[in-house]
Amino acid sequence: MSSSSFAQRLAVTGSLPRLGATNRAPVRIGFLTPLSGPEEYWGRPGLDGCRIWSDWINAAGGLMVAGKRQRVEIVAHDSAISPEATQEAAREMVENLRVKLILTLGGDSFAPALPYLMERRALVATLLPSDLSPDTPYLIAPAEVHPLFNVTGVEWLARHRPAARRVALCSQTDSLGLPSLAVYRAGFEAAGRQMVREIRYAPDSHDAAGIVAAMLADQPDVLCWCSSAPPMMQALTEAACAQGFTGEILACTADDYPRLIARTSAEFMARYTYQFPDFDDPKLADTAFFFRRPKAFFEAYNARFPGEWSAVSWEYASILDLWHNAVEIADTTEPVSVLAAMKRGQEMPHAFGPARWWGEEVFGIDNALVGDWPVVRIVEGRARIAEFGSVLGWLGRNGALLGRHLDELGQLWQQRLITRPAPLNRPASRASDPRSA
Repeated sequence: MSSSSFAQRLAVTGSLPRLGATNRAPVRIGFLTPLSGPEEYWGRPGLDGCRIWSDWINAAGGLMVAGKRQRVEIVAHDSAISPEATQEAAREMVENLRVKLILTLGGDSFAPALPYLMERRALVATLLPSDLSPDTPYLIAPAEVHPLFNVTGVEWLARHRPAARRVALCSQTDSLGLPSLAVYRAGFEAAGRQMVREIRYAPDSHDAAGIVAAMLADQPDVLCWCSSAPPMMQALTEAACAQGFTGEILACTADDYPRLIARTSAEFMARYTYQFPDFDDPKLADTAFFFRRPKAFFEAYNARFPGEWSAVSWEYASILDLWHNAVEIADTTEPVSVLAAMKRGQEMPHAFGPARWWGEEVFGIDNALVGDWPVVRIVEGRARIAEFGSVLGWLGRNGALLGRHLDELGQLWQQRLITRPAPLNRPASRASDPRSA
């Protein structure tokens, strides 16, 4: 069995022979992620990336499973509608559509469906390893290990901007924001930085100017937006520029940074450090990852969805490629067998190189695939990778420190189990048909 996946070989060769008979029954992949509301920006671009992935696979004949090719079909549902609708969509995907994998952002909007999916042994891939616990054996985080990778930006900034020592942080108080705040706290403490102000705001807050004014009161050298949602991140950045801040900015993302440059300045944004590169970055050209040609995917995405590239545009697609490689090994799409194939060794490639299944120390289970992660700066108006930082290396040195900050914010897996919502009663009516890609 080749170590490269079907999609990788397709990207390298441009075409493959269509071997085997075609099975008319499609292999369905569920996409149960926010497609509206403040978290839409972490859902919809990823769905678009999945459509490119499935189109490429189908154009070459589909998945080869047990000697037959099968088309891939993406079925999507908006998890931001209501907890009841999210749970009913999960039931529809598992019981009627027979999906083989469910992709999710994770967090609060997905939580109502999680107990049911684990009971049914559904294979689920989340972008938030903070969802993991010993009670979620079929939940994996194989692409993004948010917010653990944020420590690499803190380390880079500490080494390259040693005079920037005073830090003010802000974070939304939800299942994305609080784990991120804990990681940034631990990262700054490990780097010997002084945290002079911390502001926590409600997820539906829009007072970016007021938040920035409060953060600037203690004259920080660094403003950290943690993992603020893209609209708030952009508003905070513009407010910092408008209020005359001249220091460094650190955040998880910088989606639509050309717009930020236009609304601030190239000089201002040159002091911005974050974690998600453009995929035409020269440092990715020779990096073996989900289909080995990141630039080709980047160009295809921008041609099909111009101006929409974001932090999550590629992540769900990378999960699909890891999943497909495991399908080829297992020669089946059955979730439990595919999961065993994915975890057959302690190490496997992920988006930016070799990675290891990790997490028992923090999540109670080794279901997060952790490796190196890029630190990104904006150079002459373009996002460019400054370096790849070792997330595992930092965790090995600072695991106890991270555990303390997670504990203080109630984000250890034991604490989250206490507050996890109970399964909802099954609604009497069925959910509307999920949208198909």
